Amino acid sequence: MEKITEPLLLEAQYREYVWGGSRLIPGKSPVAEAWMVFENNLILNGPLAGKSLVEGVAAAGASLLGQAVYAQTGNRFPLLIKLLDCAQWLSLQVHPNDELALRLEGPGQYGKTEAWHFIEADPAAEILCGLKQGTSRQALEKGITEHNVLDLMQRLGVKTGDSILIRPGMIHALGPGMLVYEVQQTSDWTYRVWDWDRPATPQRQLHIEKSLAVSDPSLTGSLIAAKAPADGSQRQLVSCGYFDLCLLAAEKQAVQLDTRKETFHSLTVIEGSARLQGEGWQQPLSRFQSAVVPADAGAYSLVPDGACQVLKASAGTGQ
Repeated sequence: MEKITEPLLLEAQYREYVWGGSRLIPGKSPVAEAWMVFENNLILNGPLAGKSLVEGVAAAGASLLGQAVYAQTGNRFPLLIKLLDCAQWLSLQVHPNDELALRLEGPGQYGKTEAWHFIEADPAAEILCGLKQGTSRQALEKGITEHNVLDLMQRLGVKTGDSILIRPGMIHALGPGMLVYEVQQTSDWTYRVWDWDRPATPQRQLHIEKSLAVSDPSLTGSLIAAKAPADGSQRQLVSCGYFDLCLLAAEKQAVQLDTRKETFHSLTVIEGSARLQGEGWQQPLSRFQSAVVPADAGAYSLVPDGACQVLKASAGTGQ
């Protein structure tokens, strides 16, 4: 196995969907998603340059992922990180857990637990997240089959800097007027419950039976309120068995970080610019750039270039 100790830069992939806007690629619309850290992204630098991220995992193994993570995932990169530009409502949708993904989609398939951080949110921005308290299974099934599940949904107003964990089985939708960072399991199993009466196409079908199979009426979401960390520090936003998500803030003080050789760190700059600096290396990052710091990097620093904010995702080891 190859040993790597310096950050990997990746070539982002973009997706155009009906609900996208023009914030990700100015002047081009509708660009809905930028897949920033994904197993099929091309590595742009270092000894693994020219390989996909998943090929890099096969070449470097635990040096990239960390021993505990590699023992669980093998030659699979366990996280998928996206930026979403929501100019219209996304479909009401729901994701399976690991067990149901295996049952509904077949061997080797995984569920989808995800978290959102709201990088930008207009004053009236809101999300749909879980059902109103007390909604019964019978009411949910009727709402899904009769296409009026919207009446059962919990609405939450969101502000810039808020975050939320979306568990499998929780029906949800992002609304217009926001730019969102999303971290999730490497799975894109999404079942559309309702799509705002948009015309159905082969690419945008409803998944009524599978939605009924995985939806849990008891699940509702709770926002984690915006609160910036002190200069040179980090704040944990979300922690679950699959990933940990932290917000880093720096202006005059560097943030000291350490993989402890346990897991990789995926860093995405959401405000300002900075550079990553370790033993014998440094890597500048501008807004919306991402880098994967391999587990074997150990201790390193995030050095700000003026005020900056960075999101750091790492793989959980408690699945």
